[in-house]
Amino acid sequence: MCGEDTHYLARGRVAWLSKQLSKLGRKPKLVMDLECGTGSATPYLLELLGVETAIGVEVSSKSIAVAKSAYGPERARFMTFGEYQSVEQLGLAFCNGVFHHIPLEKRSESIEYIYRSLRPGGLFALWENNFWNPATRYVMSRCPFDKDANTLTPPEAGRLARAGDFTILHTDFLFIFPRMLSWLRGIESLVSRLPCGS
Repeated sequence: MCGEDTHYLARGRVAWLSKQLSKLGRKPKLVMDLECGTGSATPYLLELLGVETAIGVEVSSKSIAVAKSAYGPERARFMTFGEYQSVEQLGLAFCNGVFHHIPLEKRSESIEYIYRSLRPGGLFALWENNFWNPATRYVMSRCPFDKDANTLTPPEAGRLARAGDFTILHTDFLFIFPRMLSWLRGIESLVSRLPCGS
């Protein structure tokens, strides 16, 4: 969306999350990456957040197999939803651009799954594509993977989280400047509250 690859976005989202966790004085030891795909966010969750273990949960067993072969079992574990038992143990759940792929009627169930997985006081970091950003809509309209996507506006994402008993601590909008304006990225933190990021 900003002219960068998925690793740039995954690293940027986890780096931003790391700053927010520092501000809250929180250092989770166990994190779940919901719908982790092939585990592209895993090295950043381990490196930038300094968690002890990352658990990737995914519908696709093929993606799980790729993630397992890429990252090994030392500090990362990957499993399907059926294999993972969601029992109040996680300090953090991380969800990177997934909810627009979850059917509307299943979104509440997904939020409940996340809530059950977190220990009391655990945190949920929800990243979603910003429907209000024209570049986001353009890129998604050209991506075969997103052809059935049903995007959420920021207020809809907030209502969904609150309906699942989450309290919204912070909302930011990142990846405002595309690669051709990358020289402006230094001011992104100053304008991240404006709903213009992708």
